[in-house]
Amino acid sequence: MPGLDLSDGAGELVRLVRIHPPMTRAEVGAVTGWARATVNGRIDELLEHGLLTTAGPIEGARGRPATRFRLQAGRGTLLVADVGASAARVAVCDLDGHAIRTDRVPIDISAGPDAVLATVTGALDALRSDDDPPLWGLGISLPGPIEHASGRVVSPPIMTGWDGLVVPDLLEPRYGVPVLVENDADAMAWGEHVIRTPRVDDLLHLKVGTGVGAGLVVNGRIVRGANGAAGDLGHTRVAPVPGRAEAPLCRCGKLGCVEAYAGGWAIARDLAADGEQVDTLGDVLALIARGNPNAIRRVRDAGRILGAALAHAVSLLNPSDIVVGGQLAVAGEHLLSGIRERIAADSLPLATSELRIRIGEAPDTAGLIGLADALAGWVFSRERLADVLAR
Repeated sequence: MPGLDLSDGAGELVRLVRIHPPMTRAEVGAVTGWARATVNGRIDELLEHGLLTTAGPIEGARGRPATRFRLQAGRGTLLVADVGASAARVAVCDLDGHAIRTDRVPIDISAGPDAVLATVTGALDALRSDDDPPLWGLGISLPGPIEHASGRVVSPPIMTGWDGLVVPDLLEPRYGVPVLVENDADAMAWGEHVIRTPRVDDLLHLKVGTGVGAGLVVNGRIVRGANGAAGDLGHTRVAPVPGRAEAPLCRCGKLGCVEAYAGGWAIARDLAADGEQVDTLGDVLALIARGNPNAIRRVRDAGRILGAALAHAVSLLNPSDIVVGGQLAVAGEHLLSGIRERIAADSLPLATSELRIRIGEAPDTAGLIGLADALAGWVFSRERLADVLAR
C-alpha cells in the first residue's frame, strides 16, 4: 500500500512533541521557526491521523487559554529486544518508547543467529496481545559491530555465524514493519542519556557483564564510527599486566584483550583458579555480596584494567560522565575504585577535573530503554511515518 502524502515537517513535529512537555501552537512555532500557518497545518494534519492529542490548556494562564498538544503514544506499539551474550530483555512499548510489558530470557549468543533469533522472536510473540494497537516498528540490539544504515552485522568477535548477516532481512518479513538494529553498548549509552534529567550530552557508557563494551554519546548524538566499530573496547589489547606470566586467551581468539582480563567470564576463570567455587558471573556476584575478599580484589583489579583502557579515551573525548552498566555494575565501588584509580593516573588532568565516574541510573535496563527511545524516534522520519500510517 503506498505511503500517505505527509508534509515535510510531519516527522519533525512528532519527534519534537515526543521530547518536550505538551506544547502550544505558539511554542511549536518558537522552537521550529515555522510560520503560524505552517504550524497550524502540520498540527491539524497530525491530529487528523491520530498522532497528536490535546493535553488541556495551560493552567493559570491569562486571557484565552491556549491548547497544548502531545503525542498520542497509544496510536501504535513497538517491539524491542536488547540481546546480550547470555540473556535478552524484550518489551512491547508505546510510541513514546515506554514499556508496556517486558520479559527476560536466557540465550547463548555463540549458538548462532537461528537459535538466538528463534528464542528472541518467540519471547516477543509471547508478549504481544490481540488487543495491542498496530505494530509500527521493531528494534534489536546485538553485542557486536553493526552497519547502522543496513542493519548488517560486521565482523563480530564473539557472535559465531553472524558476520555479514543483514538482520532486517530476517525480521521484516515476519513482522511486516521496519527493523532498526543497534549495537548493545550504544543502546545502553543512549538509554542513560535519555533517563537522566537534565540530559547528559557527552558521556561514555561502559558495559561490563559477561563481556565488555562501550558506547559514546557526544553532543547529544550516538557516535557509531565509520564502520560501526566505535566503542568496541572489550577486544582492544592492553599492555602486559604485572603479575601475569602471559596474556590470557580471549573468546574472540586473540590474546590480551580487555575482556580477557575484565569480563565477567574472565573474573570467574581467575577466581576458579584461586580455588573459589565459581562457574559464572552470577557466582562472582554472589561472592561479592557475601564480602568475599578474593572476589572483591579480583573485581577491583578488573576495574584497573578497564580504567587503563578508558584513560586515553577520556583525554581524547573529554566526556562529562563515565557511566558503568551491565551485570557487574552491582559491584559498585569495588569496581569503580579501580576504574577511578587508573583514569586519574593516566588521563590528562584537565579532562578529569570535572569528570563523574558513576554507576548508571538503570544499569540492567538502560539498553532496553535506549533502544525503545531510538526506535520511536527512528520510525518518525517522514518516509517511515507515511508508510506506517498507511498500514
